[in-house]
Amino acid sequence: MPNTSARPKHGRRTRRRRREDPARNELVSSSLESAQQCLFSQDYGTAFVHYLLVLNLAPEFKDFATESFRFTLFKWAEELDSVGRIQDLFNCYEQALELFPTDEVILNNMGEHLFRMGFRDEAAGYFHKALKRRPDYPEARENFYRVANWLVERWHFLMLNDHGRNRKYQQAIQKAVQSGCNTVLDIGTGTGILGMCAKQAGAAEVYACELSKTMYELACEVVAANGMDSSIKILHMKSLEMEVPRDIPHRVSLVVTETVDAGLFGEGIIESLIHAWHHLLLPPQRGENEFSEQSATGRVIPAGATVFGMALECVEIRRHHRLCVSEVGSLSMAAAGELRSPVSCSSEPHDSMEPYTTERLSRLPGGYKPLTEPFTALSIDFNNVQELEGLSSREVQQVRLPVTQEGKLDALAVWFQLHLDEESSISTGPQEDTCWEQAIYPVHNAKGFVLKPQDELIVEVSCLDAYLRLCSVAVVRDGHEIRLDKCQDLHYSENPISHANQEAELCSALACLQTDQNQTKDFCMVECSEMALLNNQDYHQSFCRALVKLISQLKLKCQNREQGAGVGSDLADPVNSTDRSDLLYVLDVSEGFSLLSLIAASQGQVKAYSSVEKNKQQEVLKRLAHSNNIPEQHLEFWLNYMDDEQGMLQRPSREELWSAIILDCIETCGLIRQKLMEKASLARCLLEEGGRIFPERIVVYGKLVESNTLLLESAVQGQEPTLGFNIAPFINQFTVPVHVFLDFSTLDCNHLSESVELFVLDLMDTNANYSNREVKVQATSAGRITAIPFWYHIYLDQEISVSTLSQNSHWKQAAIVLQQPLEVQAGDWVRLAVKIHKSTISISAYVDCVPGPMEY
Repeated sequence: MPNTSARPKHGRRTRRRRREDPARNELVSSSLESAQQCLFSQDYGTAFVHYLLVLNLAPEFKDFATESFRFTLFKWAEELDSVGRIQDLFNCYEQALELFPTDEVILNNMGEHLFRMGFRDEAAGYFHKALKRRPDYPEARENFYRVANWLVERWHFLMLNDHGRNRKYQQAIQKAVQSGCNTVLDIGTGTGILGMCAKQAGAAEVYACELSKTMYELACEVVAANGMDSSIKILHMKSLEMEVPRDIPHRVSLVVTETVDAGLFGEGIIESLIHAWHHLLLPPQRGENEFSEQSATGRVIPAGATVFGMALECVEIRRHHRLCVSEVGSLSMAAAGELRSPVSCSSEPHDSMEPYTTERLSRLPGGYKPLTEPFTALSIDFNNVQELEGLSSREVQQVRLPVTQEGKLDALAVWFQLHLDEESSISTGPQEDTCWEQAIYPVHNAKGFVLKPQDELIVEVSCLDAYLRLCSVAVVRDGHEIRLDKCQDLHYSENPISHANQEAELCSALACLQTDQNQTKDFCMVECSEMALLNNQDYHQSFCRALVKLISQLKLKCQNREQGAGVGSDLADPVNSTDRSDLLYVLDVSEGFSLLSLIAASQGQVKAYSSVEKNKQQEVLKRLAHSNNIPEQHLEFWLNYMDDEQGMLQRPSREELWSAIILDCIETCGLIRQKLMEKASLARCLLEEGGRIFPERIVVYGKLVESNTLLLESAVQGQEPTLGFNIAPFINQFTVPVHVFLDFSTLDCNHLSESVELFVLDLMDTNANYSNREVKVQATSAGRITAIPFWYHIYLDQEISVSTLSQNSHWKQAAIVLQQPLEVQAGDWVRLAVKIHKSTISISAYVDCVPGPMEY
């Protein structure tokens, strides 16, 4: 190897002499010129090919051409994406990364494409590489936080912080290993903690499998850091794909797993255990009295489970799964038909429906009321393969539940007891201090039905397609069975009849049986957050008032202008107006199912454009327009005219501008929507004189709190909860500073300050905006500041606003979780450095040594 330090000039002369090739130089020069010409003419594909040729032949041009090459790559990738040439897109990025393997911008963009297409594991890898290359790169950091929420869900932190759960698993595994189960397979290993418990207990051989690429790599790091990488074999695959002896040398004597969700079977534990018993486990012990060595038989931890359920009334669950209002804004909803959330359980599975959702009952805003005592829905023995195989074919079981309290039937809540062995179990019940949520089965087919003491609720329990399904089917009242699936709307139950009129009440209920048996089963599905939005009356009434004010002002302005010009118009009869110049144009670009365009169109002389995409939802809007006397030609579906959703913000026509553009500013999770300010900048250019963006301004508010709950849900708190294993530094790489989907009203926390204004975003006046701000807030109590929850006041105009913190809001809140808690005393001033970068909020907090009021 030449000594380049001793002979730098000779080294440079040698390189230059070796590369002198007139034909090559001519090709590089002409290709570079062609690349620049193609770039100028926006022929990005050809420009990209020319740049590849230049940079492969002449790497010395890399520094000179980096910016142009990046721009060309990104533009060409956009074109390939728009026409569905996905493989070509990724090929281009791979070629680019061969030239620039550590370019953080290219790595980040590659990750963004992968994330949009659902390849979250792979996307995380590219974001992580970009951050390693440049830790202060904000785009890569925000993207990594976003994908981290998908890859390492927040329950991982809660579970690892649950010392009681971890200790019980450890004890059960230790007892099994010491009784002779010396070969162990950990299915769905996650961080590897259960496999490490087995090895620590003395197991001779430990194997583990994990499907998630991110969690597999994390488990490998954790096991190595704990000195067990040579004694625990981790496989990146599903257990269903494992074979003996290809993947493990022989059958094992113990399987440990916690592949269960809030509904017990939702993560596929039944299928994986059936496969394990047939292919990976030693045969089970035949009988209690049969003598055999433990090492010659197989067993599973957990050994089984018992599932419990309870009927309940809960306004929070109701408003997310059923339409509870008869009017939305100024619109009658009578013609909407049946609207359903995507969570609905019936005896016949529906591909588009999930049988249950999950909630932490103890933290539901407004709480809940039990309508029955808890009942046993099902028991299962994981060590009985015949029972596992027969689960899906079990007969539907009917359970009759005595009603203990009067209330509306909104849902069935489900939890379970996981029997680790004969002595130890874990409960996921609503009263337990546990990392688990409960499964919620919303009731759709008993709208407004009030259960009463002495009623019996009939619930059907089944396990079709290996999902636990609970369905409320009937109520027995005074000896008569009332089928809930035949009673679509029991108005009588909204105002319960006195006991003196029980006979009349019963007759009213039985009248449901006479309804049309052939009524349509067709329904329109809306997301749970969209249903809650429809039920948010304050939101729609506020929008209605703001739209009426703006439209009245614009009509008056138009009237004055035409009168001044001496021109007649059809303003006296706006509904029948045919002159396009009389119309005001309103564009609603809200995400998902929104009725704001209809509310605008109902004001008359308004042509409204909706961004609703789904055909069934468009049909609902058309029915509502017709029933609310809105002319058909005054409602259009904007995306039907768009080839590319990116081009949504355009003029309504060549000659016209928008009177109002409605932007969807806040995500349901509590964060500002990405690229909001860019959309607002474009929208301002498309408004007529006097037109307005809704909302025009967003004010961010926050409060200092001490919350151990947020700490536990955000990061593993040291080695003590994880049984002494070194896991925290590895899983905490996926800690994100912003906690989303927060219910601040029920958060277990101590308030350490009053609410304070943190930031203002002005969508109508770009000059009023800023990227960072310092705020001083005084601590009202002593404690540790662990987080800063925040929410928004959304100003539709100067006077009308809605809050995302209101009780009936369809939005959740979010919180910044501080990396290090901050000790404060009552009266201390805390300085908050608030920044917004591309719609992402970050906050740093410091105790201010100089006392003083709030600063701006």
